[in-house]
Amino acid sequence: MTLSIHASYLPADDLEASLSFYRDILGFEVREEDPSRALVGAPGQPRTSIVLQSPVADPELTEEERVTIAELMAKGTYATILLATRDVNATFDRIQATGADVVQEPIDQPHGVRDCAFRDPAGNLVRIEQR
Repeated sequence: MTLSIHASYLPADDLEASLSFYRDILGFEVREEDPSRALVGAPGQPRTSIVLQSPVADPELTEEERVTIAELMAKGTYATILLATRDVNATFDRIQATGADVVQEPIDQPHGVRDCAFRDPAGNLVRIEQR
C-alpha cells in the first residue's frame, strides 16, 4: 500500500490574516477559498495542500474544548508545520523583511539540519529547514 499526503490542517482564527501570510509572505498558491476555509499549497506541488480553517468551527466541540483551543493558540502551542527550502538564510531574510514574527533565526541543529522558525498570524509555529 502506498499513501500520499493530500492535505494537512492548520488553525486560522483570522482567515484573511492567515491567508495573507501563506499567500503573500510564503508564496503559496490559493487553491480554494470560501468564507470558512482556504486551501493553499506550494507552487509545483498541486497534490498537497494546507487547509486553513477555524479550529473552533467544528460543531462537535464543547465550549470547554473551544476555550482550550483558543488558549493554546494564543500561547502558540497548538499547531506546527515544517517546511523545507534550499537556502534557509535567504528564505529567512525574505520572510523577516515582511515583519513576520520571528521565533528563531537560522541555526545549525544537532540533528544535522539548519533551520529557522516564525509564527503565523494564528500563532502556529512555522519551522523552515534547509534540505
